[in-house]
Amino acid sequence: MNNQLSVLISIYYKESPTYLRQALDSVFAQSVQAEQVVLVEDGPLTDELYAVLDEYSVAHPELERVPLKENGGLGLALNEGLKHCCHSLVARMDTDDISHPDRFEKQLAFMRKHPEVDLLSSWIDEFVDDPNQPLSVRRLPESHEELYKYGRKRNPANHPVVMFRKEAVEAAGGYQHFPFFEDYYLWVRMLMNGAHFHCLQESLLSMRTNPDMFTRRGGWSYACTELRLQRELLHMGYTNVWHFVVLALPKFAVRLLPNSLRTVVYRKLLR
Repeated sequence: MNNQLSVLISIYYKESPTYLRQALDSVFAQSVQAEQVVLVEDGPLTDELYAVLDEYSVAHPELERVPLKENGGLGLALNEGLKHCCHSLVARMDTDDISHPDRFEKQLAFMRKHPEVDLLSSWIDEFVDDPNQPLSVRRLPESHEELYKYGRKRNPANHPVVMFRKEAVEAAGGYQHFPFFEDYYLWVRMLMNGAHFHCLQESLLSMRTNPDMFTRRGGWSYACTELRLQRELLHMGYTNVWHFVVLALPKFAVRLLPNSLRTVVYRKLLR
């Protein structure tokens, strides 16, 4: 199978060297390997992270590092990295997740069979310590029509496992600085621009989760930023006043719940 694929990754100083190794191993051990792996260093890193990257740079010449002088956030880092991606098809990957061995093979086969699809997602397994023992599965609908409707209430694509066509992302304005919601904001702009989405109905990635994840998804700052996103979707015409009142405002309240209660909402009601 033709492997003209770029992988887009961003890392910053708080990442774990151990998790980074596991993530990179999962990328370089794919049944169909990518021709290019673009890794953006979002500001100065730790010596331990540099050591891992130096090691993998020697072993894998397809790894292209893009150092940034300052930490600018995920959206700006990914937008810069996208400029370095040589191929039309781009797969996203985070530095603490683990791609399943046949992820690229299955996604590439689908994207080549369906040239009308601009973004392909899949389900993801969420785990804490052992990726072979997932706690939950983040499922999404399959068809474009279902995903378009789903996006009015929740994120319509699982960012760590998406594969997209670079030109469709660029046509929608690329990644932009929108803390916590860089991906959601991009997906909606793509949908409003006519991009076609699809989701494979199986898990192709194991995503690491911990109590900190639910802490990060709450609090006043997160709640206000999400409310700003929902107002943007309303102004763009993707949602209407009914969606805003019935869906967005209750979500605002969930963000302000104590961490223990918000964790229950996520694990029991939203998975």
